[in-house]
Amino acid sequence: MITMTELKAERERLPRWMKSPLPKGESYLKVKRLIADHHLNTICTSGNCPNKGECWNAGTASFMILGDKCTRNCRFCYVQNDVPEPVDWFEPLRLAKTIQTLGLKHCVITSVTRDDLADGGAEFWATTIRKIKELNPETTIETLIPDLNAQPEHLQKVIDAAPDVISHNMETVRRLTPKVRSTARYDRSLQVISMISAAGIVSKSGIMVGLGETESEVLQTMDDLRSAGCKVLTIGQYLQPDSNLLPVQEYITPETFEKYRTEGMKRGFSYVESSPLVRSSYHAERHVKG
Repeated sequence: MITMTELKAERERLPRWMKSPLPKGESYLKVKRLIADHHLNTICTSGNCPNKGECWNAGTASFMILGDKCTRNCRFCYVQNDVPEPVDWFEPLRLAKTIQTLGLKHCVITSVTRDDLADGGAEFWATTIRKIKELNPETTIETLIPDLNAQPEHLQKVIDAAPDVISHNMETVRRLTPKVRSTARYDRSLQVISMISAAGIVSKSGIMVGLGETESEVLQTMDDLRSAGCKVLTIGQYLQPDSNLLPVQEYITPETFEKYRTEGMKRGFSYVESSPLVRSSYHAERHVKG
């Protein structure tokens, strides 16, 4: 793991446009306290997100269900790869109550990948969505799901629970996928996006840049996603969350991010969030209507 000294040194090396405020404030502390009290996980912490301070101060968080240990070992991800604990079927209720206490108008739910489960966790996903709706009927829901091995019957469980947005991240361009992602496949992820789009639910995906991709590869990924019916795209700078993970190849300039946003909108995406600190759930409340 990266030490505090290493984190400080890394922060000092970052370009000026990559530096975000350190987390603080009453709202930040409230969210942190509730998450701890209800024994919940967030991708904000598990993924070492640079926007945690901004989002938690706004009273929002991206919750992570199905534990904090992932059965996959992607080379970009800070989430621990290990044998997961048994499924906690009381978690959906705790999560729904936390969302109720926070008074969230929109929530984002993600999960670790659970290849150890027969359905990849699809039934747990559906239960979680239904419980959130039961306690929070006015709250809109975005789900950021793993690929569920692109099994239609598993994905259909999530679709039938009817979240407002279903997101699945491509993470990177086709050429770099085998290097960056452990088990996921580029075309399989496109298949997931296609199934979501065909169901009439707003489909969303995200990629990281700065891993060694070319501009033409980023544009090709946009074209592939649009062909699959994807409506919303997020593009953000990859940051190395741990010294054992892939190093940053390049810090992409804000000007290039703006160019990507423009190119994405030209291709027909409803929303393109593209800037250095953008992550999958950044400004997610804007994407509900696709």
